Amino acid sequence: MKCKGLLWETMEFDVFLSISQTPDASGYMPDEQTMMRNYFDQVEAADKQGFGVAWIAQAHLSTEVQKTNLKPVVPHFPGEIGLCTDFFQLAGATFSRTKKIEVGSAVLSILANGGPITTAERIGNLCQILGLQNDARKVHIGFSAGRFEFMARPYGIVPRNSIEDAAWPVLKNRIFREATEILLRLLRGDTISSEDLQPTVLHREDFRSDEHWELVQSTAKEEYGLPSLPEDVQIARRYAFENLKTIPQNWPRERLNLILGSHDSATQIFANQFMPVQVFNLSITPPEVIDATHQRMAENYHADGGKWERRMMPRTLMVFLNEEENLDPVQRSTAAKKEADDALRSYWSALDGTIDSEKVERATDNAVIGNAEEVASQILERFNHDDRIMCWFDFFNHDSDRVIRNMAAFMGKVKPRIEEGLE
Repeated sequence: MKCKGLLWETMEFDVFLSISQTPDASGYMPDEQTMMRNYFDQVEAADKQGFGVAWIAQAHLSTEVQKTNLKPVVPHFPGEIGLCTDFFQLAGATFSRTKKIEVGSAVLSILANGGPITTAERIGNLCQILGLQNDARKVHIGFSAGRFEFMARPYGIVPRNSIEDAAWPVLKNRIFREATEILLRLLRGDTISSEDLQPTVLHREDFRSDEHWELVQSTAKEEYGLPSLPEDVQIARRYAFENLKTIPQNWPRERLNLILGSHDSATQIFANQFMPVQVFNLSITPPEVIDATHQRMAENYHADGGKWERRMMPRTLMVFLNEEENLDPVQRSTAAKKEADDALRSYWSALDGTIDSEKVERATDNAVIGNAEEVASQILERFNHDDRIMCWFDFFNHDSDRVIRNMAAFMGKVKPRIEEGLE
């Protein structure tokens, strides 16, 4: 550990709660009410055990029903990806039932469920309520375009013409960038109209290949009746509105921390033009990408957020810990490895319908697996001591009592070993 002033600093640990209603390795899948009760039991336990932030996964619309669509995004996923369809309601309930733990969204789609304007108002409203309650805790808003495209389609996030259809793989991210500007400018208190937004103009450098760019150029030439291929292609704004400003206006902005759920470096830099916006990253992200992101954010993080620190990029980590009392250390290690293998196979099978042994092996390499001694050693080996880690314990595991025991074992047995190793 290192000393900063009079405070000892060490690696920070949060907890990630997915509330996914999917079968576990044995085929068991609880009903919705049981899942929600399990969530509150787990987050209350995490609060008592000293985790820093409870990160809640948010999803929209039935995963089962989308499998009947013409272009299902996750055609093999059994059950529902997530039952938290309204982060703000669940966050409010979580704050009321806990004392110290803060609450975060991991992550909230600003393209679905009302879009960036609605999201900005709801963020201000939640922070306003926290301020009225004299609650010094922060709400951490992780936001993104959303991992699953079917959740945004009903809100108009689809190609509007042949040009957009041709450019769609690139244009999706630019729509998110437009929504990001709206969200951030409203959150900082601006009055804006859509005419104030930066235009969306596509260039060759936006595309991975000449062939894709030339397809967009030729489509634009034909659509607009141009005599030659255009050097750039301007896209009409996705959001059209006259002057507006969200309410409440004078809410406690110090209660808010923003985190961008995007690996796109240009979007990370773009967002920090307006407000301090941190970045999410996954445990499976290659180390060179992690280092490059920290370097980029150190140079581009908004000045109002202070100096960039590693803890500002939370990293998800699948934790397969076994410290069950009826087993010895070797048995715990063996059991944890089997639990991890079963869970990861179920996960990848659900996502793409095939069991790719290499994919499971790579995912296993990026989880921490074993008894307390092994898990602590793996974390010390793979992470910087200034990192902030989002521990995911309920990975396809609906035994809530076991999840809570694992969280307690992590804070009671793993964390002290990590702190000892950092001294």
